[in-house]
Amino acid sequence: MKKLLSFLLSCVFCVLSTVCVHAEERSISAAAYVLFCPDNGRVILGDNADKQLPMASTTKIMTTLLTLEEAAVDNRVVEFTDEMVAEGSSMYLKKGEKVTLYDLAVGMMMQSGNDAANAAAISVAGSFEAFADMMNEKAAVIGMTHTHFITPSGLDDEQHYSTAYDMALLMAYAMQNEDFAFITAQTSMEVHFIYPADKFITYPNHNKLLRMYKDCIGGKTGFTDAAGRCLVTAARRDDLTLIAVTLNDRNDWGDHTELYEEGFSRYKAMTVNSEIDSISVVGGEADLVSLNTEDLRVVVPVEAEDVTAQVYLPSFLYAPIEEGSVVGKVVCISNGEVLFEKPVKAAQTIGQDRKKRSLFTYIKDLLHWHS
Repeated sequence: MKKLLSFLLSCVFCVLSTVCVHAEERSISAAAYVLFCPDNGRVILGDNADKQLPMASTTKIMTTLLTLEEAAVDNRVVEFTDEMVAEGSSMYLKKGEKVTLYDLAVGMMMQSGNDAANAAAISVAGSFEAFADMMNEKAAVIGMTHTHFITPSGLDDEQHYSTAYDMALLMAYAMQNEDFAFITAQTSMEVHFIYPADKFITYPNHNKLLRMYKDCIGGKTGFTDAAGRCLVTAARRDDLTLIAVTLNDRNDWGDHTELYEEGFSRYKAMTVNSEIDSISVVGGEADLVSLNTEDLRVVVPVEAEDVTAQVYLPSFLYAPIEEGSVVGKVVCISNGEVLFEKPVKAAQTIGQDRKKRSLFTYIKDLLHWHS
């Protein structure tokens, strides 16, 4: 009897020990996920990050971005028509009603309106097919190499897919748009219709993480039977920005919280202030080119000590110089060890002025031509 009791107690102890070990482990239930740091372009955590999967209404991050870019040029009034009607989630537009492009973006990000997405696509591009081409062209610019868009709303299609990593790149790009960043951060927004003029609706944001997690600064939800629950969010703490993406995740709110806590516990952001904000230009239409060295942000491990950042730049540059071209670098060092390097880029384009060409430049061009 004593041996039997001892055996049973041993079994119970083993089971409890196993439960405790598993409870301490990080367990993300998503089919694919990624925690991405846009400040240094690195993936902190991830699994199946490049697996192509349907992404449901998180698609509307791209649709909203393109809509807002168009609205910044021409925030025209859109009349809702029969061809814009869509199944699923809606901002409840009716035939003949009129709203602006900007307000269609609000309807997509707050209410996840498929009708708003359809209306925006037709208004911006003239057809769903032409808008899909715009989406895929923008995806190529962003670097989304494993993504293909078909629908503006994210409704299921075999040829409509993305990856957790690509969606993180999209969110990072979209957050650079001031209108997008403002809208996605709101827990609710009010839309005043152009027609009927006395109609207005307050739309709540479906992204509950804005209310559940104090560091959340935006995001987009998505769900279809084929895609499951999809979520793309961004969070910021102490100047460090992170982006979390989960695809087909039954526990998306909890998983995003867990991912962010893990990321913020591992890394911190530092700002490098360089006294050099421009470099002399030889043979250019201007004598100086501005640099993006103002408030350079670097990301380092929280345990890193004695962190220093050195900016390496040439004494001068030869024209022509393209905006965004790499002209130097920032090297981040901790205790004598290089943590990483970050490029310094030209903040403007400087054309070549042939009247100012030096003899050295002439010889250099001549040798380049002969080679």
